[in-house]
Amino acid sequence: MSSLHAAAVRIDLHINESRSLKAKRAVLRPLLARLEKLRISVAEIAHQDHWQLSTIAVAVVAADSARLTDTVETIKRIVYADPRVEVAAVQISHLEES
Repeated sequence: MSSLHAAAVRIDLHINESRSLKAKRAVLRPLLARLEKLRISVAEIAHQDHWQLSTIAVAVVAADSARLTDTVETIKRIVYADPRVEVAAVQISHLEES
């Protein structure tokens, strides 16, 4: 039987230049789309009604712990690289069963 390696990543964001919900969506849509290209689940889970705040959650499942770690690091790299957002916090919860 194979092992299960999964992680949930919560990322709190501040979008400095946003002055409306429309401007916020214009920043978040491409960021979430870029993350979805990694074949993971991603969604905004909090602060939907705030112009400059967002919390996104990402769910990752991988065949081994090395792949899981690589994917989580790629997620963080993508988010930190976006100049339109400031990362306020990142929380990672792991689930590993063998």
